[in-house]
Amino acid sequence: MSYADEIFIKMCKDILANGVDTKGEKVRPVWSDGTPAYTVKKFGVVNRYNLAEEFPLLTLRRTAVKSAVDELLWIWQKKSNNIHDLNSHIWDSWADESGSIGKAYGYQMQVKHQYKEGAMDQVDRVLYDLKHNPYSRRIMTNMYVHQDLHEMALYPCAYSMTFNVTGNRLNAILNQRSQDILAANNWNVVQYAALVCMLAQVSDLLPGEFVHVIADAHIYDRHIPLVEELISRKPFAAPTVRLNPAVDDFYKFTPSDIVVENYEHGPQIKNIPIAV
Repeated sequence: MSYADEIFIKMCKDILANGVDTKGEKVRPVWSDGTPAYTVKKFGVVNRYNLAEEFPLLTLRRTAVKSAVDELLWIWQKKSNNIHDLNSHIWDSWADESGSIGKAYGYQMQVKHQYKEGAMDQVDRVLYDLKHNPYSRRIMTNMYVHQDLHEMALYPCAYSMTFNVTGNRLNAILNQRSQDILAANNWNVVQYAALVCMLAQVSDLLPGEFVHVIADAHIYDRHIPLVEELISRKPFAAPTVRLNPAVDDFYKFTPSDIVVENYEHGPQIKNIPIAV
């Protein structure tokens, strides 16, 4: 069993056994038929992954690693808010006729801010500090910008990263305000674990600990039987995941530079209903 499987199974069992049901409450999301999308939820879930030991890739079902990394690079590398720059259709429902999702995600990463070292956007500030001030306790990013929320098609879910170098290892905390556990948990874990590995590689550091903090960790009512079946499956050993060691510039990474080997996994769950 991979450590990602172990954490996922434990988290899901805890939510289902000890979570709070929102049925009857005033909830925002609805299903495609207009029915309110209720959840069973836990507040303040914290999962820790040691990237020095194992890359956190679920084996209970397949996570599309290259597609997940493509979306991450769309936000952090291309700094785009237009779905025409993305090689998947996961954002189509939130885009306008021009393909824009408004002042969300990648838009926030490319806004320049003035520092004593000069004008830099958030990604370049992180890269600069990891090279020049690696032991700083101020290496952070934030996409939840209140004055722009009214111009975002969707408020950021995974919104803040805090980086911390200990010894020669890069650690990070991902703060997420809300997460659909079935549809998005391992997808986001893979994305930001890959980001830590990429930033470590181009900063002459080694990957360390990745901590995932979820304020509202929830399983939707229509997902409960799917989750119960998923966590009853037999997991496999963790696959090997590595980056192309030749890449020394964050802006040169592509999804092809993440290599997954010996990935055994259970069958995919098709047509997962998504609340909007």
